Amino acid sequence: MTAPTSEPGVAAVVVLAAGAGTRMKSRTSKLLHEVAGRTLLSCAVDAARAVSPERLVVVVGHQREQVQTHLSEIAPDVTIAVQEQPNGTGDAVRSGLVPIPDVQGEVVVTMGDVPMLSGETLAELVATHRRHGDAATVLTTVLDDAGSYGRVVRDADGQVTAIVERKDCTPEQVAIREINAGIYVFDADVLRAGLASLTTDNAQGELYLTDVIRYARSSGGRVHPQVLTDAWQAEGINDRVQLAAMGKEVNRRICERWMRAGVTIVDPDTTWIEDTVSIEQDVTLLPGTHLRGATTIKSGARVGPDTTLVDVEVDEDATVTRSDCTLALIGARATVGPYALLRPGSELGEEVRLGTFVETKNARVGRGAKIPHVAYVGDAEVGAEANIGPGVVFGNYDGAAKHHTEVGRGGFIGAGAVLLAPVTVADGAYVAGGSVITDDVARG
Repeated sequence: MTAPTSEPGVAAVVVLAAGAGTRMKSRTSKLLHEVAGRTLLSCAVDAARAVSPERLVVVVGHQREQVQTHLSEIAPDVTIAVQEQPNGTGDAVRSGLVPIPDVQGEVVVTMGDVPMLSGETLAELVATHRRHGDAATVLTTVLDDAGSYGRVVRDADGQVTAIVERKDCTPEQVAIREINAGIYVFDADVLRAGLASLTTDNAQGELYLTDVIRYARSSGGRVHPQVLTDAWQAEGINDRVQLAAMGKEVNRRICERWMRAGVTIVDPDTTWIEDTVSIEQDVTLLPGTHLRGATTIKSGARVGPDTTLVDVEVDEDATVTRSDCTLALIGARATVGPYALLRPGSELGEEVRLGTFVETKNARVGRGAKIPHVAYVGDAEVGAEANIGPGVVFGNYDGAAKHHTEVGRGGFIGAGAVLLAPVTVADGAYVAGGSVITDDVARG
């Protein structure tokens, strides 16, 4: 998450999130697709908060119901504005000002589909705007191939005189390599007047927000650029190819950050780590590992290969191999896998051994207990030092309700036994292989 700047906040941030995203070819709004476990829109909202806006407005349009539902979950405090018909970025910003018609001061305009844009970059853009006393300030970057991006035209003093969309460029302007990132700071009065001046006299027949820059200069205002050295921060997502490329770059940076912090990642190209994961020094991640959500891995743990952890806590010196675990706790020096499945509510104590093709769900397994192979342990408590043999099934469901099974400390359950819950096996009790247990078992 991006920390808010200590500088005074801006009057408003308007996040443009109304586009159709047709090139994604998806029933899901483009803004709800994810990079490193976070939606594109959540990244945009997080970056916007770094400049401490008095009002944070998100402009929605296409698939607005999905976007509004998501916003109610991740940012219920934002103000939602609606662009009824797609008519260009100028019209989108005009729609964004409808809920804040009398706003005064600095208005930041940003996009909902640039997930690498950081709050620090927005803060630098605002600082540039204040330093020059600009009417508008533009975020730009320089590309070897400017492609279809709008070109930034400067005067002899280095100020921006215009931003020209690719379809409207002259041959000389096409050669310009500095492009518009689509992120701005405006003086609110200049923005309102500039939007009022817009026409559709251009190649696309739309209201261009970029024409507000030309208006600001023609009205005697200053317009300076803030040049990004990290062009990825200006990169938008329009299709799934770009989404994959962005995800790969974000993951590369996440892996590099963790390696520099003391984590061994044997193959960063096949190791995927979401931004919300926490890892301590001296953890080893083997190829094919995927760490998601609020997963935490403590020092000395070894995870992988071919392992997925979602919201899992792995304690010190534990080992998890070729396994899939969700909402689980794995104790210190425990071993899991290969091919184990830990479902939500699984809690393994210290030095537990959970082996091949073992599945647990809503189960607490005490210190030093062993479930070496091919067993199902659901809705259960397994005591410390207990031993659960191969092929054992904790029959927790009677067709109508789930029931609990308890195996006491040091209990032994022989191969192929079935425990039909609710049952309790006493401390140190022995269940013979192949048994079907329907009543409590006392110690013999």
